[in-house]
Amino acid sequence: MSKVVILNHPLINHKMTKIRDKRTGTKEFRESVSEVGGLITYEITRDFTTKPKIIETPICETTCYELEKQVVIIPILRAGLGMVDGIHNIIPSAKIGHIGLYRDEETLQPHVYYSKFPKEIVGGVVLVVDPMLASGGSASKAVEILKSHGATDIRYVGLVGCPEGVSRLQKDHPDVSIYLAAMDSHLNEVGYIVPGLGDCGDRLFGTK
Repeated sequence: MSKVVILNHPLINHKMTKIRDKRTGTKEFRESVSEVGGLITYEITRDFTTKPKIIETPICETTCYELEKQVVIIPILRAGLGMVDGIHNIIPSAKIGHIGLYRDEETLQPHVYYSKFPKEIVGGVVLVVDPMLASGGSASKAVEILKSHGATDIRYVGLVGCPEGVSRLQKDHPDVSIYLAAMDSHLNEVGYIVPGLGDCGDRLFGTK
């Protein structure tokens, strides 16, 4: 079974308070989501492998280390875009792909409308980014599509999850580790995480 890591860090908790608050405006919401994305990056990269590289400092030659695998960030459109800059600022060499999924409001099932990935998903470390792990359907579908394109080292990165979504992703993809800033109580009758933070996409882009 995949590991689930809940990042209980004072700075993340502080910023999550702003993100959850319904009074937080679009600008501050977007900035906070991006900042948490950056903070989470330190944990999701903790076990990345490195390889030695000989360089010359201003003083002498020495051996340093660089990432062994290419990192690929795959946001699930559109809410996943909010975390990309924060992660990319920490790993500027990362490639970025996109996958577009929308959820049928009645069946809650995901439907794919767009996907484009860099070739580095084969052999690279792939970070599937989506702020909300609710029912788990969209995340599971995204991972399924990435695997069909040759990705083998995949990690899910989000802000808020709930037991239903975590269980679904673990059941469908037990090889995918899950990283979250918070684990909430449950899904309500219309598929929203409780207490959650509302519709992340709408709050990021001011569409509601």
